[in-house]
Amino acid sequence: MDAAAQLVSRIQAWGQELSFSQIGVTGVDLSSAEPGLLAWLAQGFHGEMDYMASHGLKRARPAELIPGTLSVITARMDYLPKDTPHGWQASELARLERPDEAIVSVYARGRDYHKVLRARLQKLAEKIAEAVGPLGHRAFTDSAPVLEAELASRSGQGWRGKHTLVLNREGGSMFFLGEIYVDIALPPSEPVSEHCGACTACIGICPTQAIVAPYQLDARRCISYLTIEHAGPIPEDLRPLMANRIYGCDDCQLACPWNKFAQRSPLADFDPREGLSGATLIELFAWSEEAFLRRTEGSPIRRIGHERWLRNIAVAMGNALRAADDLAIRAALGERTSHPSDVVREHVVWALAQHCDQAPVVERPV
Repeated sequence: MDAAAQLVSRIQAWGQELSFSQIGVTGVDLSSAEPGLLAWLAQGFHGEMDYMASHGLKRARPAELIPGTLSVITARMDYLPKDTPHGWQASELARLERPDEAIVSVYARGRDYHKVLRARLQKLAEKIAEAVGPLGHRAFTDSAPVLEAELASRSGQGWRGKHTLVLNREGGSMFFLGEIYVDIALPPSEPVSEHCGACTACIGICPTQAIVAPYQLDARRCISYLTIEHAGPIPEDLRPLMANRIYGCDDCQLACPWNKFAQRSPLADFDPREGLSGATLIELFAWSEEAFLRRTEGSPIRRIGHERWLRNIAVAMGNALRAADDLAIRAALGERTSHPSDVVREHVVWALAQHCDQAPVVERPV
């Protein structure tokens, strides 16, 4: 084994010590991914995520993003809480049968993954620098124009599922991805073959049909995008399809057979915080802005702000009223009819109308 290969083995061992599930390496030539990226942007599938287009092809050109980059070290980290029970996929889907319960995506119930991964990637980079001397590097985790899934699949972390997420035979898709761009040449890891076969479970279960074709996601219809990235009013035709999902959506992953192999994280960081698993819509809708900021400190949820939080919950409350008229939910919504935000007020009015057979047309604020 030559020195570079030995270094990769050491990096993988250090990664394991830092609770990463797997470490891989790939080169910087992603030119074959550029046509697909350009086509996706041309169709407008990125919605209001203007940063996806503003960086142009730097996303597919690591050496342009960080000059001097010769290799990319990829990392994945499992995030299922350590006490996740057997049959957890069915348990999560069962939350949809309780329309007064707020559903927060599994990944967002604990500490902000950006903070967890970035700190550990930096420690890994420091270990590499100790071994090789001065090291030009930059660590990322969902924080820059990086083709994370492409880099992960090229470096053997898994294959791209039809929902566009990376799938791993031993870990499903319930993991985060991170990268370290480095200015040293390392031997690449072997990619793995895909194992989705004829399965289309993820496409069939998507509530809003956001997976418009295998391997093609229209973010503008995705509930994760609508509840997190999208500002302003949520399109009215999509609101009933959101059910009681108030932050993100896991349905395509819950339907995936490979996630029966999803691994539990040993880290307490990803254990659910009080109030973010099993809470009622009424409880969370009552949070003041101060309470929201306090309860979501260090959480990925904080980035959407109190206004979008209330907007999302109002939609879920309207959907709950459609399932069964509930005086307590109507009363809670009534408390917000004079909210200073036009967006919140509009969604509250829409929600209150849902217990009627015919919801009135609500003029959206300009």
